[in-house]
Amino acid sequence: MRELDRAAWPIAALLVGYPLWWALGFGGLSVVLLAPPMALVLWRRRPIRAPRGFGLWLLLLAGYLISGLMLGEMPPDTYGDFGAGRVIGYLMRLSLYVSMLIMVLYLGNLTERELPQLTLVRMLGALFITTVAGGLLGVLAPNADFTSPVELLLPHWISDNAYVHNLIHPTSAQVQKVLGHASPRPEAPFEWANAWGSNVSVLLVWFTVGWWAYGGPRRRAAVVPLLGLAAVPIVYSLNRGLWIGLGVAVLYLLLRLGARARIVTCAAVAAGTLVFLLSPLRTMVVQRLDNPHSNDIRAFTVSATVAAARTSPIIGYGNTRNATGNHRTITTGRTGWCDACGHPPLGSDGQLWHLMITQGFVGASLYVAFFAGAIRRYRRDRSPIGMAGVLVMILTLLYMFVYDGLVTPLSLYLISFALLWRNSMASGTA
Repeated sequence: MRELDRAAWPIAALLVGYPLWWALGFGGLSVVLLAPPMALVLWRRRPIRAPRGFGLWLLLLAGYLISGLMLGEMPPDTYGDFGAGRVIGYLMRLSLYVSMLIMVLYLGNLTERELPQLTLVRMLGALFITTVAGGLLGVLAPNADFTSPVELLLPHWISDNAYVHNLIHPTSAQVQKVLGHASPRPEAPFEWANAWGSNVSVLLVWFTVGWWAYGGPRRRAAVVPLLGLAAVPIVYSLNRGLWIGLGVAVLYLLLRLGARARIVTCAAVAAGTLVFLLSPLRTMVVQRLDNPHSNDIRAFTVSATVAAARTSPIIGYGNTRNATGNHRTITTGRTGWCDACGHPPLGSDGQLWHLMITQGFVGASLYVAFFAGAIRRYRRDRSPIGMAGVLVMILTLLYMFVYDGLVTPLSLYLISFALLWRNSMASGTA
C-alpha cells in the first residue's frame, strides 16, 4: 500500500478507510465525496475508456433523471405527501448512481502499474476483515451506537428523515424479534442488516481470492480462523438470503473448479458443516427457518410494488411510496393503538422491486441486462479474479430479489464488475 500510485488513492480511501467514513457518518455516502477526485483523474487522461455494455448503465441513469418528473405523483392505493423527504431521497440516490458510474470508469482507466489487480482485491479483503469485526461488534454489543459528526452538523429536518438517519447514525446492529424474542442482527459498518449480509458475502469472495488463491503461507494460514470468526455474525444475521447466496457460491465453485480444487472445496465444506452442526449456532439457524415471519410482509410489499409499477411502467415514480394498509390490516401506517400496522416502503424488499417503483419495468430490465451481460461476456475467464467476478455478478442477480442495492452493496457489485473489465483488458479480450 505504501507504493500505491497517487492516482489510485481515492479507491484506497474508500475501501481501506471505510471504518473512518462510517464513524464520521458518511458511510456508504463516502463514494459521493470521493467521486470528484476520481473524476479529476479521468479528466486528465482523456479520452476515457468505457467497458462493453456500459451504455445500458447510462440508459439506467438517464431513466432515473426522467423519473424525477413523477416525484409529485401518487400511484393508486398509496399515501403520503410530496415533500422534502421524497426529494432528498431522490437526490441522494441520483448522486450515488452518478458517483458509482465515475468510480467504474476511474477503475477501468487506471493502469496495472497505478493500481494492480491484486492490490484492489486485497483492499476488498481488508474491508471483509472490517465487516467481520463490525459483525462481531453487533453480536457482542448490539445496542452500541453514537452520534456522528455529520449527524451533529446537519439540520434536524434532514437528519431526522428515517432514510437519512440510517445512513449517518452509526449503529452496531438491528435488534429485532425475528425468532419471537429480541435478537441482534449485525449491521456495522453498513447501513442496514441486509446490507451487511449482502456485503459480507461479496467481500468473502474477494477475501478468498486475495488471501487464498493469491496468498502465501501466512495469509492462507489465517483464512480458516478468519472464516470461523465470520461464521458467528453470519449466523446471527438471520439472513436467509445470505445463507442461500453462500450455498450458490459453493455450487458455482464445484461446477467451475478443476478436479483437485473440487476435492479441496468439498473437504472444506464438509469440515465446516461438521463444526457448525456441533456448535450452538445450529440452533439459531433451525429457529430462523421455523420463523419465516417476514414472508407475508415481503409478499404484500412486492405485490403492491408490482401493482404500482404497472401504472407507470416506463419511467416509474422516481422514489419509493407507502402502500395503504399492510398484510394484516387495511389500517394506513403505524398508529398508537396498532404498532404492528407499519410496513416497509414499496420497493424496499430488493433492488429489482426498488427499480420497478422508481424507474418502472424499463429500469428494472436495464439493470438485469447490464449484470446478465457481464456474466455472458466474462464467463470464459477462468482466472481466480475472472471466476470470482462472475460469481459476484450471479449473486447480484440473486440478491436483487431480496436486498436493496443502494447504498453500499451496489458499490461492491460495480467494483467487482470493474475487476472483470480490467482483467479482460489485461488479457486483450475487452
